Amino acid sequence: MQQSNTYIIVFSVVLTVILGLLLSGTAQVLGPWQQEAIALDKKKQILGAVISAEEIGAMSPEQINQFYTSRISSNVVDITGKEISGVEAEKVEIAKDYKKPADQRQYPVFMFHAEGNPDDVESYIFPLYGAGLWDAIWGYIALETDMNTIAGITLAHAGETPGLGARITEGDVQARFVGKKIFDESGALVAVQMQKGEGKDYSSDDHKVDGMSGATITGSGVNNMLKAYLGHYESYIKSKSSNQALAGLN
Repeated sequence: MQQSNTYIIVFSVVLTVILGLLLSGTAQVLGPWQQEAIALDKKKQILGAVISAEEIGAMSPEQINQFYTSRISSNVVDITGKEISGVEAEKVEIAKDYKKPADQRQYPVFMFHAEGNPDDVESYIFPLYGAGLWDAIWGYIALETDMNTIAGITLAHAGETPGLGARITEGDVQARFVGKKIFDESGALVAVQMQKGEGKDYSSDDHKVDGMSGATITGSGVNNMLKAYLGHYESYIKSKSSNQALAGLN
């Protein structure tokens, strides 16, 4: 049966309105759950710099939230290392800040401490963000309280090649950074460089780690990201290093 043009137009408008309301309602209902999932994933990544993926994987979402609350404190600093008040570290969006000049960004610092004692810091955790071969890469690096030795690192990516650059998420690749130093003997920031190729032993070099075969550009992206973000945090890191050294003398 042929319908009039008016009927078709009215039917289309009504259908569009109904579908729009359904989509809007779904977004309203699922929005809080989505935000909770994003927040939980961020906590997993931060904790991934200081505890193993196996430990995190064994926890329920509730246990992760509880563990995070009991062991992580945070603040936000500027590029000079000065604390910025009134900003929640977990809400700083590193990806958006990445587009700003370095001296206009906000820099979260997460402290992993003994349970129930924020003054007993075991390591400092800093976000990282950069570019891989195909898309963004990011992560978190943890420094021991000497502010020089890498306690752990977790890395992630948006679109690196499976089996090649995507290997930055694998535990054996990330473990290569543990124990390495970010400053040389003169006190200059040199960070850690992932080398081209794979299969060499760099255990005697404080600033080099083995590379990923077939993923040189992603490895360079990791190197650039580490050097850049440790540079952004250098003032803060050195201020804490001085404090730790002074504390050791008392």
